[in-house]
Amino acid sequence: MRILIVSHYFWPEAFRINDLAKTLRARGHQLHVLTSMPNYPHGRFYKGYGVFKKWRDSFDGVPIDRVPFWPRFGGGRIHLALNYLSFIVSATLLGLPRLTGRYDASFVFAVSPLTSCLPAIFYKWLTGTPVVIWVQDLWPESVSAVGAIRNSWVLKLIEKLVRFIYAQSDLILIQSEAFRPNVEKLTGTPEKIHYLPNWAEDIYVPVSREAVNGPARELPEGFRVVFAGNVGRAQALPTLVEAAGILREHQDIHWIVLGDGTEREKSIRTVAEKGLSDRVHFLGRKPMELMPQYFAMADALLVTLKNDRIFSYTIPSRVQSYFACGRPIIAALDGEGTRVVEESGAGFAGASEDAQQLAANVLRLYRLAPEQREGMGRRGLDYYKKNFDRDMLIGGLERKLEALESNSSHAH
Repeated sequence: MRILIVSHYFWPEAFRINDLAKTLRARGHQLHVLTSMPNYPHGRFYKGYGVFKKWRDSFDGVPIDRVPFWPRFGGGRIHLALNYLSFIVSATLLGLPRLTGRYDASFVFAVSPLTSCLPAIFYKWLTGTPVVIWVQDLWPESVSAVGAIRNSWVLKLIEKLVRFIYAQSDLILIQSEAFRPNVEKLTGTPEKIHYLPNWAEDIYVPVSREAVNGPARELPEGFRVVFAGNVGRAQALPTLVEAAGILREHQDIHWIVLGDGTEREKSIRTVAEKGLSDRVHFLGRKPMELMPQYFAMADALLVTLKNDRIFSYTIPSRVQSYFACGRPIIAALDGEGTRVVEESGAGFAGASEDAQQLAANVLRLYRLAPEQREGMGRRGLDYYKKNFDRDMLIGGLERKLEALESNSSHAH
């Protein structure tokens, strides 16, 4: 199949769409990507990219057309609004005219902002190309959850826009079954909604500690609780810091944060103020290919989210990466995330933003024998293979895309 991927974010930014593009190409599909200039998460264009630079690019043999747009800068509301809006305008007016030939489908990686679906919809009007969207964030709920927009009039307007986007889409894929009621409410056509959860990239595999030979060996000695991923408002880092304070007397428990984001500097200051700098270590963002080695050195892998109903619908994608590496998991989550951790038997889960419960769960895991912890990791890996195996999920996606292609060719 010839597939056009439309995504607000793409390589060298680290998102799951990169892995999907690489895998579909390896399976013999012809792909083309329409995206923006990379600037996430710092809000500045990556080195070598700019408004007048690198409009053409390629990733693993996949051609990329990039369009200039307003970067996120510090991520304030005005910058974000301009970032979202400029991508729609730029991708539609400067990106679509550069596309040649016909595509069997436009595939939109629909993380926030959901508005990134609009160029694909305009392209459908021009060429009849069916639109597939993979919903990673629920709108308008996630916009209000992180406090980006609170005005009820604006939220109603966004809801109308989301209804329009869903109505124009031919296939809606949801990353969590808990999304279904919300998406159905806004579509009225439940038959076009299908479940496609996230998976982990193929580099996420169990690694034995003996095989670790890089910088991951330099982690502090002791019981290591490793948090990996974005350090933003949604991740509720104060919960981790508070739990570290509660367990202050256990001098060999170390909390290691691998990642970057808008809340990192603030979290570092709080840790210093609480006198926890010898327990909570901020090591910054690490290359993805090194993550399995860091995970191998962890005694527990930690995932946290803000206490908001919208976040209870999602399974943070790092959970799949944690499962795939066969390590025990500690979760401070609600809803779907908690469900999979408990169902798998891979670790302990407590409520979002409940630092007391998080501290208790870490202590519980800390007191287990190493072989019991290893058993939890193995159960997580087994659960991953049954529920989130990459080849199984992408095979299912291919079948859906082929069915869509045959339906649309009959329609023509």
